[in-house]
Amino acid sequence: MVSFTLTPEQLALKDAARAFAQGHLRNLVTAQAAETDPLARALLARPVVEEAVRAGFLKGFVPEAAGGAAGGGIEAAILVEEWAVESPDFVITLAGPLIALMPLYEAGTPEQVARFVAPFLADEGAPLAAMAFSEPGGTANFAAASPGGTQTTAVPDGAHYVVNGRKAWASTLSGWDGNGPDVMTIVCRAPGGVSLLVATPNELAGHIEVEEHYDLPGLRGCLTSRIALHDVRIPRSHLIGTEGDGVALTRNAFIPSGASIGVFATAAMRRAFEHAHRFATTDTRGGAVPVIEHQAVADLLSDSKGRLEATRLLAWRALDAVMSQDPSAAEWALHSKVLGSETGLQVVTDLAKAVGMASYDLNHPLHRALQDALAYPIIEGGNVGVRRRQLQELLAAEGYEPLAASGLV
Repeated sequence: MVSFTLTPEQLALKDAARAFAQGHLRNLVTAQAAETDPLARALLARPVVEEAVRAGFLKGFVPEAAGGAAGGGIEAAILVEEWAVESPDFVITLAGPLIALMPLYEAGTPEQVARFVAPFLADEGAPLAAMAFSEPGGTANFAAASPGGTQTTAVPDGAHYVVNGRKAWASTLSGWDGNGPDVMTIVCRAPGGVSLLVATPNELAGHIEVEEHYDLPGLRGCLTSRIALHDVRIPRSHLIGTEGDGVALTRNAFIPSGASIGVFATAAMRRAFEHAHRFATTDTRGGAVPVIEHQAVADLLSDSKGRLEATRLLAWRALDAVMSQDPSAAEWALHSKVLGSETGLQVVTDLAKAVGMASYDLNHPLHRALQDALAYPIIEGGNVGVRRRQLQELLAAEGYEPLAASGLV
């Protein structure tokens, strides 16, 4: 039986997540808004990450099979939405393992999983994980044959690979101190093709150069950098799977994050709608009645609310499919990413129209929601260069069954 009524356990998770967000993330957002330097701004999140780790939230991003406490897709969606309403930047920072560790779960040895997942099962500290995928020249065609495609190289040297290249855009690439995150999964080109290598600060320290910390217009609290890797010596035992497995493993790693973008978009719409609805029901703009009494404004609000709720349910279904390993998980994740992100941008823009000129202010809540929403169609695999191409490939595949995702075959 399908039910959309939250269980007592899910409601308790919602309450705990909301309490943490309101008790910690609101103050973090205020502090970060006052900081102009992108690195200093991102570092303000470290003590809050430590609080989240002590509260056990980080383990919720690690599957039970690997020693974590991750629940189902609905639980993941509830947690992400409650936090992203206050600070999507913080969620992105904490949830690095969601992408970076995914290839280990799929193809890593038991020894690799135990070693590299361990930092994220701790009860203290502020561990970070990064998927070093994107490169400054773009990665939509990362699987293309050399000399195109992935430019970061891994050259065998005895019991090691020597890695050189440049990476960009993934959160926490630099780590808190410039020596890299606790775990960096590097997409690189080895002799056997695109491959994945895991590096830790033991290998990265002294061999990672931070070229720039990006000053983003939205998601401003993220630690987003461009780095160069210089002669990083990584043991062959850190290779995930075999050489040449990197294309499939990388694409699969971004399935959960694609599904989650629908939740981030939902959070942006929710934040914007709450403000726009409060404005419309209390502000007359000098007229005789609140502006919601005018049909044009009411129509914008009603359409926006419907799209918000539809996106939330789509994201729930997508994350449920991902966490339950549904055969159609990739399709659901792509719909959540593409439709969710573009609906979010449309809805926040419409709500800004409803509020009017007052929303066009750097200090207005709708401005922050809009800047965040602008990011969602282009992060985690851009909709134009990556995600719609994946949908095209899926729909064009021989034997594709349109009813399979819905279970109505």
